Amino acid sequence: MAPLLRTALTLLLAWLAAQACVALGTPIPWMIGPLLATALASMAGLPTRSDHALRNAGQWTIGAALGLYFTPEVTALVASLWWAVALGVAWALALGAGFGVWLNRALRGQLAHLAPAERRATTYFAGAVGGASEMTLLAERAGARTDLVAAAHSVRMAVVVLSMPFAMQWVQQHWQLQALDMTPPMPRDAEWPGLLWLLLATGAGAAAMRLTGRANPWFIGPLLAAMALTMADVHLSSVPSALVNAAQLLIGVSLGVRFSRQFLRAAPRWLAAAALGTLGMMAACALFAVVLAWATGLHPVTLMLATSPGGITEMAITAKVLRLGAPVVTAFQVCRLVAVLLLVEPVYRRWGAVRPS
Repeated sequence: MAPLLRTALTLLLAWLAAQACVALGTPIPWMIGPLLATALASMAGLPTRSDHALRNAGQWTIGAALGLYFTPEVTALVASLWWAVALGVAWALALGAGFGVWLNRALRGQLAHLAPAERRATTYFAGAVGGASEMTLLAERAGARTDLVAAAHSVRMAVVVLSMPFAMQWVQQHWQLQALDMTPPMPRDAEWPGLLWLLLATGAGAAAMRLTGRANPWFIGPLLAAMALTMADVHLSSVPSALVNAAQLLIGVSLGVRFSRQFLRAAPRWLAAAALGTLGMMAACALFAVVLAWATGLHPVTLMLATSPGGITEMAITAKVLRLGAPVVTAFQVCRLVAVLLLVEPVYRRWGAVRPS
């Protein structure tokens, strides 16, 4: 089947799944519906396909929309929490290292065919709380089994994305929790030609990040560009909700297509251990968020999303759609992403490579 037709049929399936989730009232339906439908279709052997350009467009849209939250007042609040952000970074590094140690010990028999150094690198980078593509690249440089690392991160992302929004929605409904965003994004209405200028500015941010070789350029670049404009009190336009919904659909599809038949058959015990370990990390992050909430005065729900072991895009979408403190969640997740990318490899060289097998 031609790639264009496969992509079109996958998008149609994702749209139908999103509509079903909207009718059922699920949280973030435009991402969860496409993710579930695409994953199930992929595991059934259907020829699903995610286009990289469309995923990049989805990240671009979400990054621009989130950047509009950072008004001068919100920016001042986030800046005052720098010490909490630093604690969150340290927590993420320690959590990932601990997860890697657990994987190494729990699956020692299954990974016995690997050399000790290869096993240590594989479990270390599989446990790191970072982006899947970036951690896989670092794992390859360290001589790890990149297929196992990529699989572990795919499972972690799926577990977090499919559980956190439902948990947050349950909390909202049973605790009568109101929206926690300090201020809504400004301006509230999409305007022309302001939307065009916002598109050009955030596109330039993405291009600049690509030229510098930074990780996740199609999300971070537009986010930083929109943040800079909003912090300077320049309000061009909001991002239409239809575009935000479409972006969530594209991101959901890109996550779902990872779950092929071959993926499930490759190492079922490894995948089960990654899922179980992810649940353990989520529980530990919830406790850490409660302690951090006591110290900062922020709501524990916001900090649960901010310190969650999920991806920055997915957790920021959850916070935005459910209005659970999107600026704080985005700031924590962005700082963690950058810090993990900069520090996880040096930490492995100094500690991971010499720890006992």
